[in-house]
Amino acid sequence: MSDARLHTASTTERPALLEMLRRQLDYWWTAYRRTWKGSAVLAFVQPWLYIGAMGVLLGDYVDQGGADLGGAPSYLAFIAPGLLAATGMQVAAAEVMWPVMGAIKWDRTYHAMIAAPLRVVDIVLGHLSYATFRVALTSTVFAGVLAVSGLFASVPGAFVALFGALLTGLAFAAPVYAVSAGAKSEQAFALIYRLGIMPMFLFSGAFFPVSNLDEPLQWIAKLTPLYHGVELCRMGALGIWDSSMLVHVAYLGTLSVLGAWWGVRRLSRRLVV
Repeated sequence: MSDARLHTASTTERPALLEMLRRQLDYWWTAYRRTWKGSAVLAFVQPWLYIGAMGVLLGDYVDQGGADLGGAPSYLAFIAPGLLAATGMQVAAAEVMWPVMGAIKWDRTYHAMIAAPLRVVDIVLGHLSYATFRVALTSTVFAGVLAVSGLFASVPGAFVALFGALLTGLAFAAPVYAVSAGAKSEQAFALIYRLGIMPMFLFSGAFFPVSNLDEPLQWIAKLTPLYHGVELCRMGALGIWDSSMLVHVAYLGTLSVLGAWWGVRRLSRRLVV
């Protein structure tokens, strides 16, 4: 058989993307079963700590001061959706930093995967799918706590807020994955936390309206993905429906796609010689 026919046959017989993702399911499920206890506290205890400390205790002082909360009836109702989005950001970022470097540099799992009939795009999307699963699990628990606390205006709004948390997580997971795929050492992760995660956590509208910032800082805050995630979650939780929701979804979705594309390019340079 000629080389052209061999190439055509191998291309034709290559499994579809969903099949390639399914083949990785056993690995990621095994990894989760071995590590889920370490994340259980984060998923089940942290929401109550946030709600109690920030929403209730601090919220009493804020509510007494009569602060402008952008239409929220209380500080607890204002901060809870923001914390939901921020939780999605934190979980997603953690899942695509050290685990990605480990799979490339330490335990070399990716090298074993690329030696199997898996492409780089399959590996990237498989890892991002697992990170999204972790975000979905933690965010669902968090949303359940908010629902029990009566902080959702409606059932559809609760699903919009949960969707916002998932999309926020993916919008962070994809570009951070790309950075991790090309990083030579874990020192890059400290910069991501200090210059990215923590400033956004504090100044992207989760704890106070960005209108309280000076105007140049307002524009910077509105360019961050967490701001769009916070706004999307808050609009769903409070039942505020307008066309700006489409802007938030488009921003986060575009960032997710571009981040995944960049991640494939960066990982290809590390794995494919």
